[in-house]
Amino acid sequence: MCHFLVPSVSQRTSEIGVRLALGAEPRAVAGIIVRQGGFVALAAITVGLVTAFAATRLIESLLYDVGPRDPGVFVATTLVLMGVALLACWLPARRAARISPLEALRAD
Repeated sequence: MCHFLVPSVSQRTSEIGVRLALGAEPRAVAGIIVRQGGFVALAAITVGLVTAFAATRLIESLLYDVGPRDPGVFVATTLVLMGVALLACWLPARRAARISPLEALRAD
């Protein structure tokens, strides 16, 4: 993920600590982080799909036994990329939601 679009979990430790100290559920805090990362990933995948459709004429001669705009390839690739992106967001979010609010607030 682009760190300038979505701050990393380590940069948001104090925010996470405040949310947890004010009574937010750890699951809700992790959900916020995953949702924000998911939106960035969805935007990137959309740009990638548009670029891929535009570039199909350029790579058509390199493809063997697959059409240049095969929907199965585009759907499978999109699902795999989105799954990996959400997993990459969920792992640090889960770890951050487990920290003690006092530890998070002392980190600053």
